Amino acid sequence: MIILRLDRIMVERRMSLQDLAEQVGITQANLSKIKNNKVNAIRFSTLNKICEVLDCQPGDLLEYEPDHDQ
Repeated sequence: MIILRLDRIMVERRMSLQDLAEQVGITQANLSKIKNNKVNAIRFSTLNKICEVLDCQPGDLLEYEPDHDQ
């Protein structure tokens, strides 16, 4: 299972959901879904822009967690 750790990076960078959404160019609702792991996919262009704005690497945002239920 891939976990998005956007919330952690946003706290470290002191970036609000509204500010990040504006700078990335997506709605707050869509960014909130990403932040709360409510998405099945993310566009590379969106990931690229998030990394650009937050000055981070994709690996800072993505974490693999084995799914023990299967």
